[in-house]
Amino acid sequence: MTMNYTLPALAAGLLCAASGLHAQTAGPDASPHSVTGTLSLVSDYRFRGISQSWRQPAVQAGIDYTHASGLYLGNWNSSVSSNSYNNGASLESDLYGGYRFPLAQDVTADAGVLFYLYPGARLNSAPATPSGNRYDNTELYFGIARGAFNAKLSYAVTDYFGLNGGTAAYAYWSALPARGSSRGTTYLDLNYGVDLGHQLTLNLHLGHTAVRHYGELSYSDYKLGLARDWSGFTWGLAVVGTQADAAYYQVGDSAWLNPKRTGRGGLVLSAARTF
Repeated sequence: MTMNYTLPALAAGLLCAASGLHAQTAGPDASPHSVTGTLSLVSDYRFRGISQSWRQPAVQAGIDYTHASGLYLGNWNSSVSSNSYNNGASLESDLYGGYRFPLAQDVTADAGVLFYLYPGARLNSAPATPSGNRYDNTELYFGIARGAFNAKLSYAVTDYFGLNGGTAAYAYWSALPARGSSRGTTYLDLNYGVDLGHQLTLNLHLGHTAVRHYGELSYSDYKLGLARDWSGFTWGLAVVGTQADAAYYQVGDSAWLNPKRTGRGGLVLSAARTF
């Protein structure tokens, strides 16, 4: 994997900014503004169950602004594998914003938009041959939360990570027939957390990706994880898996050799710090 070595510096800058802003807003009078930052290291970056780091470690950082009205904005970044996102900076940078509001008694709703950006990355039209097609993706989402349970539905308003009639033949190892745009792809995300006491939490997740016009790529994913707060960090251990078809969800190196099944189940370790 080609790691973006500028990301730790970016993470440090984001966290310093977050710490400074938080200090400015804290005080005897409650402020409607809140800014937090996170920095984490994971043994494998999984997005909807699929490895984005070629089943290798990734460093991640984010910053969030929240207003008491329910409005929020954020930026989250992660290193990714250049084998999965060719020709770019080996970086995923997500920008998002939305609004949380009470929907019913004990039920909170969340609506927003999320932009997935991969600076410089372009799909290849052949081995080591960049095309003009980007991986960037935009989704609208709506979620609800009640107690320890939350659910969210995301809807792609662009080609799903660059998949369309022109890229289907080479976006995956096994060529797909061209069937038009994948715009309208959805992801259903279900989560439940159980407080086990002693700062230990059991997290359960089930999700389903439905890829429009390309049903071969649709799949379900799951995660069973434990998280514990200790010494100022949140430590995580999770079993992650999918039913993704290995014929499509595998990625080789820059020479299209040594393919790895990116949807294969595995154990993911994580350490995160919030500021």
